[in-house]
Amino acid sequence: MNPIGPRGVYDEAKRYAEALTMAYHNQQGVDTSMIRIFNTYGPRMRPFDGRAIPTFMRQALQDQPITVFGDGSQTRSFCYVDDLIRGMILLAESGKHEPCNIGNPDEFTLLELAQAVIDVTGSKSEIVFEVLPTDDPQQRRPDITRAQEWLGWQPEVSLREGLQKTLEGSGREVLIGRKQ
Repeated sequence: MNPIGPRGVYDEAKRYAEALTMAYHNQQGVDTSMIRIFNTYGPRMRPFDGRAIPTFMRQALQDQPITVFGDGSQTRSFCYVDDLIRGMILLAESGKHEPCNIGNPDEFTLLELAQAVIDVTGSKSEIVFEVLPTDDPQQRRPDITRAQEWLGWQPEVSLREGLQKTLEGSGREVLIGRKQ
């Protein structure tokens, strides 16, 4: 990671928060848990928050072009909110204090995600490509070994099932940004 690049503040803030949390645990005896959350999505997401799923859904529901950065080959992993919450509760009750990744290790290219959103929404949108942002990671995939070993946790909701639940649980107006 580039500590002085466009994502530097975000990346460094996460490291600082983990160091601070562990210091409180070690020095003050505070019962802590550290979760590393990966690309969570679900109903009632803000349509203009800049993340791929709400952006793609908003564009698809309006039959606008779906904007994919780069050539769309970069991969992401998407965890449905119900799976995340289940993992958070298990971790909070586990007595474990080291960082634990909670996310879905199934990888999809952004092009595959765009097509899945088009399919789920029944959109007529076309996919358009724009310049890849600086320092955009080519791959984001959590290693959930600790979650599996410590908590017996793994995600249960597939991407398509989660996209359908997101669509049904949000309402068209929320997803396109007309109702907050």
